[in-house]
Amino acid sequence: MTTEDGEFVVGHDVNPVEYLLGSVLGCLNSTGTMVARDMDIDIVSLEATVEGDVNYAMYLGKDSEDRPGLQGLDVSLSVETEGDADLDAWLSAVKERCPVTDNVEHETGLNVTLD
Repeated sequence: MTTEDGEFVVGHDVNPVEYLLGSVLGCLNSTGTMVARDMDIDIVSLEATVEGDVNYAMYLGKDSEDRPGLQGLDVSLSVETEGDADLDAWLSAVKERCPVTDNVEHETGLNVTLD
C-alpha cells in the first residue's frame, strides 16, 4: 500500500488484522504530513511502526477471556525535520486529527445485518 509520502510494504499473505495495522500507519503518515504542512514544518523523514497483540483463540472457536481482536496497539513515530519544530504540538495535532486512530481508540458503532 502506498500513501502520499510514504510506503507500507506487506507480504503476500496479509490478513485483515494486518490491513487494519497498515491503515493505522497509513493514516498517521498522511495526517502527520498534512499537519506538518499546516504548521509549516518541513519533514525530512517520517517512520512509523506499530505493534499489537492478538489472541486468536475466540476467532478459532476456543474459550478465551481475551477479546477476539487486538488487545492493544503501540505506535512509534520517528520524525526528522528541517529547522526547529515543535514536535510535541505536531504529535498532539496528529493524534487529534487522525480519523483511523480515532476509530481504533474510541468505541465506534458497527451494525452488521444479514440480507
